Amino acid sequence: MIIEPMTQRDAELTNEQPLWQTSWTSEFLSDERFQRYAARVGDELIALGAYEILENALVVHIVYLEAQPESNPTLDEGQPKYTGIGRLMVAYGIKLSIDNGLAGDVVLEAKTTALAKHYERDFGAVRLPMFQSSAPRYLIADEAAKRIFFAYLV
Repeated sequence: MIIEPMTQRDAELTNEQPLWQTSWTSEFLSDERFQRYAARVGDELIALGAYEILENALVVHIVYLEAQPESNPTLDEGQPKYTGIGRLMVAYGIKLSIDNGLAGDVVLEAKTTALAKHYERDFGAVRLPMFQSSAPRYLIADEAAKRIFFAYLV
């Protein structure tokens, strides 16, 4: 498995069959502030992640993560082709945080109640105070970040 910068072709694949949950050619995900990465097993694209380095906040903001349709529980109710993709992409955000001198801290939003519970239970994420009507925001730091990081990116 490799993770490398996302290409325009990777983004275009999200608009082809089988369709991904989100078009990665969208204006939002094309924002130049975001670093976008693709995870592959061989030639197969299995996940995409968009990250924002927030040096003033001393964290990496995980803007959006998505697994390929066959492994995305939102799109495929059968047995996923790959598991642990979200955790892998969070680990990559932690790596970006370390590489940028930000101590491995990351923040991300839970887009569903199920994801919020998953982040707390399985990732050791801590909920941050809400601002306006935003989705619940979580911090993964310290020991929780180390456990995730060392599970994937030794």
